[in-house]
Amino acid sequence: MRSIVAAIPCIGILAASSWFGASAAGVEGDRYVGSSRCAECHAESYAGWRGSHHERAMAEASEDSVLGDFGDVSVSFAGITSTFYRGEDGSYLVRTDGPDGALERFHISHTFGWYPLQQYLIPFPDGRLQALGIAWDTRPADEGGQRWFHLYPQGPPAAGDPLHWTGPDQTWNYMCADCHSTDLGKRYDPTTDSYDTRWSEINVACEACHGPGSDHLEWVRAGGQGANNGLPVHFDERQDISWRTDPGTGLPRRSRPRTTSKEIDTCAPCHSRRSTIAADPQARQPLMDSHLPALLRPGLYHADGQILDEVYVYGSFLQSRMYRAGVTCSDCHDPHSTELRAPGAAVCLQCHEARRFATTEHHHHPAESVGADCLGCHMPERTYMVVDPRRDHSFRIPRPDLTLRMGTPNACAGCHQDLEIEVLDQQVRVWYGEAGIRRPSFAPALQAGREGRLQAPALLAALANDRRQPAIARATALEALAAYPGPRLASALGPAAADKDPLVRGAVAGALSALPLAVRAQLGLALLDDPVLGVRIQAIDSLIPLLDQPVPNPLREKLQAVGEEFVAAQRVNSERPEARTNLGGYYGELGNTAAAEVEYRAALALDPHFVPAYVGLADLYRSTGGEANAVAILRQGLDQVPGDPSLQHALGLALVRAGERKQALDHLEAAAEGAPEQTRFAYVYAVALHDSGDPARAIIVLEAAARRRPADAEILQALVLYLQGLGRPAQARRYARDLEQLFPGDPGVARLLRSLEQS
Repeated sequence: MRSIVAAIPCIGILAASSWFGASAAGVEGDRYVGSSRCAECHAESYAGWRGSHHERAMAEASEDSVLGDFGDVSVSFAGITSTFYRGEDGSYLVRTDGPDGALERFHISHTFGWYPLQQYLIPFPDGRLQALGIAWDTRPADEGGQRWFHLYPQGPPAAGDPLHWTGPDQTWNYMCADCHSTDLGKRYDPTTDSYDTRWSEINVACEACHGPGSDHLEWVRAGGQGANNGLPVHFDERQDISWRTDPGTGLPRRSRPRTTSKEIDTCAPCHSRRSTIAADPQARQPLMDSHLPALLRPGLYHADGQILDEVYVYGSFLQSRMYRAGVTCSDCHDPHSTELRAPGAAVCLQCHEARRFATTEHHHHPAESVGADCLGCHMPERTYMVVDPRRDHSFRIPRPDLTLRMGTPNACAGCHQDLEIEVLDQQVRVWYGEAGIRRPSFAPALQAGREGRLQAPALLAALANDRRQPAIARATALEALAAYPGPRLASALGPAAADKDPLVRGAVAGALSALPLAVRAQLGLALLDDPVLGVRIQAIDSLIPLLDQPVPNPLREKLQAVGEEFVAAQRVNSERPEARTNLGGYYGELGNTAAAEVEYRAALALDPHFVPAYVGLADLYRSTGGEANAVAILRQGLDQVPGDPSLQHALGLALVRAGERKQALDHLEAAAEGAPEQTRFAYVYAVALHDSGDPARAIIVLEAAARRRPADAEILQALVLYLQGLGRPAQARRYARDLEQLFPGDPGVARLLRSLEQS
């Protein structure tokens, strides 16, 4: 089965709900009582919530909620002039480019977010609410606000682009409705490709976090006796807790260790980059019973874990010493108002002694300056959605030395842009000493993995089982190590499969597919009984081929049961081509080619530009002897996505199998040149060149790939073989030594090196 294609998480949209009215029932509407009932007894909490970002996450468009200027105002972006105005009935309207690019009039039904920007939602007949790409900057005018701006200023997406405001990546029902409404029922119908989305409350209200309140009201009516007050979640982790200074370290220490993650797991689904795997995510704990959080992947995070793309808070916080010390979200944030418990750096001084940390001896900057601010140094900001600065919650120490080694950002350079990094690094060492700043970091291992260095497998394997490092970093190391199959991977997966953190066990499950099936079974069968859904469904991706083997009935039944869980998890997002493609791969592995084809075709109907569906469908045809159909579907894909390297590569392979070698070489070359970072494409192209009688050109292609990713074993093995065949043993020995570094103690590599040394 193919690796799971991650569904696109909530990005670029602030908040959400539906237009059926606040009385509409969501998933469990009859059990939700509404925030006004909570206010009867919890007036102080309710008062804090009123006016908060949660309370204002979404509203029906009205004089009270709309902040933008709808006074017949026109703005132009990318040659499209949009006009915001009011209707005769007082409604809010916009004339802008529609799904086909032509100017149309659209009715705005809801506001979306509040500060520092507000978006606007537009209903479509099929039940979708689409988030307009032009937003209102709600900041004060003297801060650059009170203006219309485009969320994609560098290149506003054109009609037909998934990121265009009418496209699937701006559909509220999928992208963020479950986070920004209470008791959200998405209610997508795949047969009509339409929604009937409903909710209990239009915004993020009391029961979004505390769960349905009907049983709690019954408990109150019965006199409030007993510890179980009827609420699904009891936020008691901070009850009777205090923070005191440890006399040995001078650092804060929790009076009692935190043994659960109830609060963090409640906040995480909406404050993380993740995909959803359960139909009723608000009722699930732990987190990975309902969501799969993103790891520290390229494009999302820097190699040292600093935020890069819009990843929100959870993945950063898991890296922090605060998290390991037992800090929860509400230690710093009031959960009802969402404001800090103290302004600015004062929130840090709740626990960190001011006489030690709020001093020039600690921060080495003038008092009241930016450099004296805890948040400026330890929680640097990055701006998203043009005007929305967000702080990195990994609470890291600035590391100019890592900037020098791998180009990661550091807070010092954010202010001192006029100084060279070497100067900043030297100054930090003068102030804090070598030991003070050079704590062990997972960054070198992740960076080595990203760059494909020869040291990568050893560094990643060491990180994967280093319990001193954050679980999210160890899980990322395991995921990256899967690109280097071999003994180190198997050795790392063994102990990690029993790790207490489900993020790590989930990464083990995902990495198993890089190993032979027998080894997968040895290491991964226990994961089918994992208590966490997210781990089990990742394991099935690697273990489903066991159903083709003569396995005992109990194991067969277990595989089938977890397979059904996998299918259900994908059906949660059945409006997305990623989910349908995953199902195509699953049914293909089961040998159910008819069902697999239905799913791949459904993915392409949802998005004719979705490349993995073309590749998967072509592979399905190949496996059933339909090579002509495989070629046809790949050509169809290239018509939709001209020049795509993955399609070029797949088509090249299909043409090789069809005996069309000249055409195949052209497509394989286009793939290798179009995606040089994909060294697999270079390898296949080089093999085709060699087999067509051009070994010299094959070696040129392989050597270029080896420079990009020196630890690619396939590339190295091909270079040794081809150079040896051309009578160039000295050059072959160089790459054989690289193989020896990758696979120390491997007898086959040792024999190869001996034979070359005797040449």
